[in-house]
Amino acid sequence: MRRLDLEDAARLLSGASFWTTAEVPGVPPVHLADGPHGVRLLAPHVGDVVGAVPATCFPPAVALGGTFDVDLVERVGQALGEEARLRDVDVLLGPGVNIKRTPLCGRNFEYVAEDPLLAGEIGAALVRGIQRTGVGACVKHFAANNQETERLRVSADVDERTLREIYLRPFQRVVTAARPATLMTSYNRVNGTYVGEDPRLATGVLRDEWGFDGLVLSDWGAVHDRLAGLRAGLDLEMPGAGEARVREIVAAVRSGALDPADVDRAATRVVALALAARDARGGADHRALQAERGHDPAAWHDEAHHALAREAASRAVVLLKNDGGLLPLAPGSRVTVVGELARTPRYQGAGSSQVVPTRLDDALTALRDAADVTFAPGYTLDPGGPDATALADEAVAAAREADVVLFFAGLPPSAEAEGRDREHIDLPAEQLDLLDRVLEATARVVVVLANGSVVRLAPFADRVPAIVEGWLLGQAGGGALADVLLGRVNPSGRLAETVPLRLQDTPAWTSFPGTGLRVTYGEGVFVGYRWYDARDLAVQYPFGHGLSYTTFGYADLAVTPADDGGLAVSVTVTDTGDLAGREVVQCYVAPPDAGGTRPPRGLAAFAVVDLAPGESRRVELHVAREDLAAWDVRAGRWVVAGGTYRVEVGASSRDLRVAAEAEVPGDDVDPPLTTASTVAEAMAHPVVGPAVSGLVRATGLSPDVVVMMQAMPLERLPYQPGSGITHGRLDRLLALANGTGGPLSRAATALLRLAARVSGASAGRPRRPTDGSPGPR
Repeated sequence: MRRLDLEDAARLLSGASFWTTAEVPGVPPVHLADGPHGVRLLAPHVGDVVGAVPATCFPPAVALGGTFDVDLVERVGQALGEEARLRDVDVLLGPGVNIKRTPLCGRNFEYVAEDPLLAGEIGAALVRGIQRTGVGACVKHFAANNQETERLRVSADVDERTLREIYLRPFQRVVTAARPATLMTSYNRVNGTYVGEDPRLATGVLRDEWGFDGLVLSDWGAVHDRLAGLRAGLDLEMPGAGEARVREIVAAVRSGALDPADVDRAATRVVALALAARDARGGADHRALQAERGHDPAAWHDEAHHALAREAASRAVVLLKNDGGLLPLAPGSRVTVVGELARTPRYQGAGSSQVVPTRLDDALTALRDAADVTFAPGYTLDPGGPDATALADEAVAAAREADVVLFFAGLPPSAEAEGRDREHIDLPAEQLDLLDRVLEATARVVVVLANGSVVRLAPFADRVPAIVEGWLLGQAGGGALADVLLGRVNPSGRLAETVPLRLQDTPAWTSFPGTGLRVTYGEGVFVGYRWYDARDLAVQYPFGHGLSYTTFGYADLAVTPADDGGLAVSVTVTDTGDLAGREVVQCYVAPPDAGGTRPPRGLAAFAVVDLAPGESRRVELHVAREDLAAWDVRAGRWVVAGGTYRVEVGASSRDLRVAAEAEVPGDDVDPPLTTASTVAEAMAHPVVGPAVSGLVRATGLSPDVVVMMQAMPLERLPYQPGSGITHGRLDRLLALANGTGGPLSRAATALLRLAARVSGASAGRPRRPTDGSPGPR
């Protein structure tokens, strides 16, 4: 940095191209590529997916979240890092950990969950895996980026508690647990200010509170005011903004409009990233990998990575329903596969995360390799394709001859894409109509879904015996689905988002996507299952739900204090069926004040356990004290409420098998008393409260008048006629309350005078103050 002049330092603050940072003497460029579920390596000046170098397309975040398996996800992250390193990529742009506020968000397939703890844990696992290879990860999109509608301008208007507990919480967990090399700010504004220009978020929260020491970069084209961004803590603008931006920054420094320290700070972070990337590229592991594979993209297909993609996809499949044990398919069954999606899979969403796969498996081929299968496409994914009636008639005829029908249904590619939100959560009408006809021909139907966010299942959920949620599973998803359907893999995926009965039941129904470039997060902290549980609303399938081909029992729950002030939870889980299986053990905690302003319960810990038939295992879970805390708006910090917590453990948010209670000591909360505080808050204050309360009681005011007086902010008292309270006396009261000293007597006397006047006015008999000042009129 000492060797760089102002122009070179300013040049580092914008990209040199779509995918590289600037190069200046002594500072090499950094190569970035889109993720998060595959390496989308493009030419330096190309922004479209066309021409991307093939890479393993792992399951997107919507599927990885359904595994609830941080170890598996960390292995996926390491494979992503290895492929990025092979392609000379220094920073992979992922993972995305934004909360699924509404199922209509068009980018939900890139995000993990509706729950902040699960989103944060899966995101942290991906970061750890990626960065183990020397490649930097980039957690995104910070923050409250929960819709695509007007995403470049919309303001997410969200209260501080909701922002902290729901929307910032996943980022906080990733930053503190995995230390990502970079973080990407979102396009949108939060409470009127672009995130990249908000010093409170980009520096105060991110760096000062969480200790983030990496580089903050913008989303592509997200910069609104570059100078404001530099002041706030936005280090790098992407993509390249050209020499005009360099001249703008230099001129601002020379005119005094921009502090040179802001430039130096941001440039230092770019230099640090560039030097770390240079060192990683020169490492022995990288050289060995390059020597093994060379630079021929045709040699970059990795069978081990494809196998890992298949394993992850199979663990993400959720068995929603399986009445009568229709699945797994019985050997020798005559199987009819209906649906073009079985042959032409949807395996990822559209937009910047779109990967060119090294190969692509489809479920139809994988099933045919192991079973006697008849296929009928039934419908087309192309509106201009073959005659729909003829395709449907063929499918119904084939269904009549089958022992089991596998009906593949899902959303078309145009329904889920970056840049646009969904208009509804319904499956295409032609698919639903065909399913109705197939059900008239046979009742033995398994619906296999392909979608990047939840779809409405109510039209057929009660009429089919089995439903399999296949999400978007990446390039090996076809084989993974076959593995589950045939019983080679016992399903263990769980829902990371609630499946509602209808869109109108969802938390953001009345506010999404907002009006006038503002969207109000009126549901507050009641997002996802928290919303449905607080209102006792029926859902199609709850958060955390997922069946297995075996069964599990829970017993002997024990909850004890943990060393960090949290809770140590242990429970015995037993495979009570005839097959080996994997259970996702979920621990939910209800705070002492649940049911009021806090949700009835929240996910606090989870674990996966593999069991043989009849095997029991003691599962240990840790509920961190920080995960028991709520954001206290008055104190401006996280606070654990003392009292009795209810701990519930089970197989979903609504299938809780065992419960216990535990006492948790609370945090001492002494919120500062300010001029905006009320008389009631002054009465409750630990220092001056007893004295103030005694004075109020001594006035003999009626209960109704006391209630009215308690609601008054302290700052209003000096303006009450004849109150005797001056700004100076109020300042001394506040100083005493906040530990900076000052006499109580004058302030207390003034409060007494006010109480006397209020009391006299309420009784219709104005009282003359003892000091001779005029009474109230």
